[in-house]
Amino acid sequence: MTSAPTRVPQGERTRLMRARLLDATVELLVERGFAGTTTTLVSERAGVSRGAQLHHFPTKNDLVVAAVEHLTATRVAELDAAAAALPPDVPRTRGVLQVLADHFTSPVFVAALELWVAARTDPGLHASVGPLEQKVGRETHRLTVELLDADESVEGVRELVQATLDLARGLGLANTVTDDAARRDRILDRWADTLDTTLTRRTR
Repeated sequence: MTSAPTRVPQGERTRLMRARLLDATVELLVERGFAGTTTTLVSERAGVSRGAQLHHFPTKNDLVVAAVEHLTATRVAELDAAAAALPPDVPRTRGVLQVLADHFTSPVFVAALELWVAARTDPGLHASVGPLEQKVGRETHRLTVELLDADESVEGVRELVQATLDLARGLGLANTVTDDAARRDRILDRWADTLDTTLTRRTR
C-alpha cells in the first residue's frame, strides 16, 4: 500500500516561496542592476506566479527592502563560513585579507552595491539599507579584529583595521569595472607585510 505524500505545512511553503523570491531578486540585482530588476522578472526567475508574488510583496520597493534584509543575513553568514575555513597552509594575515577580498568581490557584494547606489536618491530605500549596512559593517569589523587577533586597546590599531576594510572594499569596487585580480593580489601581499610589522596583537 502506497503511503500518502507528506504535506508540507503552509507556513513552510510560504517561507520557501519567499526565499525563492528573495534569492531571485539578489541574482537579478547582480545580473541586471537595480533599474533592470523588475517584479515580473523576479517572479519568472523564482518560478512563482505573479499573483503569489504580489501577495507577499505588492511593490518593487517591498520586495527590495525584504531582499536587503535577506542579503544582510547572507553576507554575514558567508563571511563567518569563509573565516571558519581559513586554510592552515596560508600565512594567517594574508589568509584573512583573502577572505575579505573574496567577500568584497562576491556576487552578494555586487548586489549590495546596486542597492547602495539606488538608496542614494530614494529616501525610503535609504532608510532600510542604511541601518542594515551598518550592521554588516559592525560584523565585518568584529570578525576582522577577531581573525587578526588585533588589540584595539592600543592606539592606532582600530584605524589599521578600518584601513584594511576600506582597502578591501575599494579593491572590490575596482573589480566591478575590470578583472583586477593580479593587481589585487600584489596589493594584498604588501598590505599583509605591513600589518605583520605594525599591528599589535593581543597576548594570550
